[in-house]
Amino acid sequence: MKKTFLIAGALAALLIPAASFGSAPSGQDRENAARACRGLRSQMGTETFRQTYGTAQSNRRNAFGRCVSQWARAEHQARISARSACTAEQSDANFAAGHDGKSFDEYYGTGPNHKNAFGKCVSSKAKSASDEAQSNTQNAAKQCKQERRNLGAADFRSKYGKNANDRNAFGKCVSQLAKATA
Repeated sequence: MKKTFLIAGALAALLIPAASFGSAPSGQDRENAARACRGLRSQMGTETFRQTYGTAQSNRRNAFGRCVSQWARAEHQARISARSACTAEQSDANFAAGHDGKSFDEYYGTGPNHKNAFGKCVSSKAKSASDEAQSNTQNAAKQCKQERRNLGAADFRSKYGKNANDRNAFGKCVSQLAKATA
């Protein structure tokens, strides 16, 4: 009986950390997200950034943390998608035909043995997806600012607002437009 509990406990101890590797954003994802959010904040301006990511508090000072949280999940998903795409490319028998006659390792890898090809592939695809999402968000924020000017604050809030006082309208507008262009 003791052996059964020990074996079950050992298996559980092994499974819990293994399960967490695939499901949660890593430290690298959070670092990349923080970098993306700093870039967005400088491009959009502090006030627009706070309106986009902050909650309906009077000063929206939680915007950076909420941005990092959102982008960390997006970075994680981008990395998983990139890994799948690179696996498919690596196993594609016709890869060389579409890439100047180079093999997967030659195309993505660096150094004499091209051993880092898979990592370089994942990194380049994930960065490309992140850059595109960041650009979509910046463009959506510009469009929402213009729409808010055209409609007026009250009509804009009634169109996009989803909480009691419609103070989240700008963030909802940006989210909706950024997803539509993705």
